[in-house]
Amino acid sequence: MTTDSWVNETLYDAWGQRFLVRRELARVRSPFQDIMIFESATHGRVMLLDGVVQITERDEFVYQEMLTHVPLLAHGEARRVLIIGAGDGGVLRRVLMHGDVERAVMVEIDGEVIRLCREHLPAIGGDAWNDPRAEVIVGDGIDYVRLGGPASFDVIIVDSTDPIGVGEVLFTDEFYASAARLLSAGGLIVNQCGVPFMQADELRQTSARRARHFPYVGAYVAAVPTYVGGFMTLGFAAKQPGLDAIPRATIEARARAGGILGRTRYWTPALHEAAFWLPPYIAEQLPST
Repeated sequence: MTTDSWVNETLYDAWGQRFLVRRELARVRSPFQDIMIFESATHGRVMLLDGVVQITERDEFVYQEMLTHVPLLAHGEARRVLIIGAGDGGVLRRVLMHGDVERAVMVEIDGEVIRLCREHLPAIGGDAWNDPRAEVIVGDGIDYVRLGGPASFDVIIVDSTDPIGVGEVLFTDEFYASAARLLSAGGLIVNQCGVPFMQADELRQTSARRARHFPYVGAYVAAVPTYVGGFMTLGFAAKQPGLDAIPRATIEARARAGGILGRTRYWTPALHEAAFWLPPYIAEQLPST
């Protein structure tokens, strides 16, 4: 349906952004949330959940690359990866770019997100859905980590909405305690922690909760244009020290060996290193500062 109307994002009460809609592709109320996908005038196809922009075709690579390649290359030997959320398939596709990954399990609570993204945003997930290393589960991520076996994954990537509505349980003490048990001895977890210029409480509170269950907690940043307000922070919690400070040369060597080098549009070894150097207004939200 051609509309040529405007959609206003509803994340903040007093500030926001809007998109000129060329064509509405889907508008669905799932058991969990309102889902809207439309063709924009400037950013390709866009998906909103409960009125909040989740992904656009034009800049999804920034967020997806940093959420995926940073933890996998920081770990260096990740063979088993758990993805919570990420129903568009973009994280799954990038995890499977790493030739040394043997198993990637993706748990998304809302099957409608998967269905609609496969239909209307097919390039984001690409062929990842059919990769024999991938296991896609429609289910509750917090139940999966609660019931999973100890040390069964090397890296956990959480790509969720903000800690409201369906995504709220993925920011709790219970979830982080279960995630710590699920990770191997050198394991780590990453998750989005909002835009700290506007959502400082989200980064501060989430980091404090992670610190109760992981000895090494930090964050790194990515500049995603449609996540308005400056840097997006990605929380980083590990069972061993130094994973947020791997030398650039080592990261580059790992990326080359894993088949990643030269295949990204945002992530680079230099940017990987620099992303952990936080401006003071962000660093002061972390427990160690």
